[in-house]
Amino acid sequence: MDTSSLAGQDNLSLEADNRVKTLLILGASGDLTGRLLLPGLARLIRLGRVDGLKLVGAGSDDWTDGQWQERIDGAFANAMGKADDAGRASLMRVRNESSYRFIDVTQDGLAGLVQTLEGPVAIYFALPPAVSQAACSVLGADSLPKNTRLVMEKPFGTDQSSAHRLNEMLVNLVPEHNIHRVDHFLGKSTVFNILGLRFANRVLEPVWNNLHIEKVEIIFDEDLALENRARYYDGVGALRDMTQSHLLHVMALLALNAPSTLRERDLRDHIGLTLRASTVDLDNPGSSRRARYTAGMIGDRQIPDYTAEPGVDASKDTETLTEITVSINNERWSGVPFILSSGKALGVKRKEAVITFRPVSHLPVGFTGRDEPAKLRIGFGPDTLQLELDVNGPGDIFSLDRTTLSAQLNETDLLPYGEVLDGVLAGDPTLSVRGDTAEDCWRIIEPVLKAWAENRVPLEEYRAGSIGPASWPSSHGRARNLNPADPRMEH
Repeated sequence: MDTSSLAGQDNLSLEADNRVKTLLILGASGDLTGRLLLPGLARLIRLGRVDGLKLVGAGSDDWTDGQWQERIDGAFANAMGKADDAGRASLMRVRNESSYRFIDVTQDGLAGLVQTLEGPVAIYFALPPAVSQAACSVLGADSLPKNTRLVMEKPFGTDQSSAHRLNEMLVNLVPEHNIHRVDHFLGKSTVFNILGLRFANRVLEPVWNNLHIEKVEIIFDEDLALENRARYYDGVGALRDMTQSHLLHVMALLALNAPSTLRERDLRDHIGLTLRASTVDLDNPGSSRRARYTAGMIGDRQIPDYTAEPGVDASKDTETLTEITVSINNERWSGVPFILSSGKALGVKRKEAVITFRPVSHLPVGFTGRDEPAKLRIGFGPDTLQLELDVNGPGDIFSLDRTTLSAQLNETDLLPYGEVLDGVLAGDPTLSVRGDTAEDCWRIIEPVLKAWAENRVPLEEYRAGSIGPASWPSSHGRARNLNPADPRMEH
């Protein structure tokens, strides 16, 4: 008897049993579903990555199935236009078989709805954090089909203690590996582009430490302002919205030691180890900064003062630009500042990590011109690579000039939320945030939030469309991306 063949058949059977049959979106009538989730799902379907899925929407708006299908039509339109015959047929099947339930997800009716669905079920909480937590509280483990996945949007909790309580609630419903805490900023291609660059190149890995690297900057600057999101953003701010989740995870990927494999447990263990070693030293002046934009111009758009935006409560002192310096207290990174910054309504749009290497220990006398440390820039969305070096320039052979070596990194065919859903539907939690890691991210930034609440760090201002407060060191880095005559140079 060929036992290996039988084992293979058993594995295929287990994979089939574990494949999600029903995707239930809570908050189906909200902006996240229409703008991001459904287009991401449509791309998955068009590319043949989804088979036999039933889509169910649920929300607090009293919609008919027809109204829900109209929303699907709008979100699927781009994919339908690019699909072949088989892809269009798959998209239409999901659309036509989809249904909508008008329901208060914080009431007992949610458990009854889930029990009617074919499992395994993935429940996507496209809801504000407090509503998601209330919805979880009305579910019981006995009301969920086997292998149910729970998909949670960030921010995961509002502080470390609330994240811990939510973790306890979730693991009482399903096992940890069936909990997907979404970080759409970290798509699969971006994660493996970073890891491949680091660990597959001998020219980089031996110098990826405090002996050779002076500092690491991780920047996510937007030229978008509030964009009618005051209901969410004014209660959260830049530090909770971007740094607490997205940027700390990018930092961990740049700093972790090499895992044995890229499997879920190995990779997430190493991410967790890096974050557990991370702190912000508030005794160090400038370890955290915060600011808020005032009225200004971004291109041809007139941006109002943040406090004049509809729905904003000026008394909350919500920051729209933040910068923190994180220390990773281990042998590899001791003494290297990791500077994480993110802001809205800035004149320079930047999504990148900048690794600045230490200067050479000796430069022979006789060289002239620019003498700057080498820099490696890793761009996100699209993923790019730029290595800035000093080389002998044309003309005077002793004069050093700056040159940049550029490359385009691997791109995915999926949209960011398509990558999220791909992992959920396949039962792969590798790029989801693990429970202990979510709590550690809050631990890192909570002292900063406390210092801000006590006004130990001033809330500064910058003009919309500028490069940030003139006093911030990071503003000078932004300035180097601009022409000196550019009006955004004015603070």
